[in-house]
Amino acid sequence: METITPIFESDLIFEQYVEETHFRGFSVGYELEEFRYEALVDLIFSALMDFSLPESEKHSITHLNAERKMRNAARAVYASDKYSKRGEFGEILLHIIMRDYFNSIPAISKMYYKDGPNETVKGFDAVHIVTQEKDLELWLGEVKFYNNMARAIRDVLPELHAHMDKDYLRNEFLFISNKIDPNWEHAGNVKRLIDTRTSLDKIIKRIRIPVLLTYDSKIVSSYKEVCEEYKMDLIDELNKHHKKFRSSELPKNVDLVLIILPFAQKKALVEKLHEKLRVWQQI
Repeated sequence: METITPIFESDLIFEQYVEETHFRGFSVGYELEEFRYEALVDLIFSALMDFSLPESEKHSITHLNAERKMRNAARAVYASDKYSKRGEFGEILLHIIMRDYFNSIPAISKMYYKDGPNETVKGFDAVHIVTQEKDLELWLGEVKFYNNMARAIRDVLPELHAHMDKDYLRNEFLFISNKIDPNWEHAGNVKRLIDTRTSLDKIIKRIRIPVLLTYDSKIVSSYKEVCEEYKMDLIDELNKHHKKFRSSELPKNVDLVLIILPFAQKKALVEKLHEKLRVWQQI
């Protein structure tokens, strides 16, 4: 299901250690005995405009305005020193994985519709579609950009249930429908799918929820290079977390795709991301 040429070429950064229909496990490995923080930071920033700008602005990018639009994209993510508690970077990672590994297309940019600086847009963390031969699937993402897997699983569970509530779905679909670019080629089909007159039973059959969970991994932090022992230990750790997630009380009427991305230390990654973000905001 992967693209032949990934949009962000994230396959140069990510190693996919588990590839199942409803479970993907990744890692970024090492370079000269260090976790590849810089490579991951560069990957995230390569996707910043695609993540944060609306469709109409993406099509108007030229060599003359690219720097300005990149600066605007950086400002759209957030302008705050309270970065350690914010999950936008996790949302960008999910955006990258959905685009490169599931052939998804963003339906709206929720960052573009923030009410003001430092505001977090509530609702699903990603709203994408995946086109089929004669149809489409609506991919509504959830992210827990955490340093602890147990807490990530604990905190995502109530959100998954809440987001499958009838009133919540109807309100979210109304928001999505109102924000879709009318000139987008898939606008009509998406709006028709989530129309208030369409039964939720029919809509839910076309929904998939990718759930990205991150954490600080003891395995990742204890190695300095990718070797066979590392691969075996990491796959074992990823599978244990997947088993814990699936053994939890999950919504039963929707298709969930678990995506796990371990770090050596999330705090170090966020600090490097913030440093680069502040540079772009000040250009």
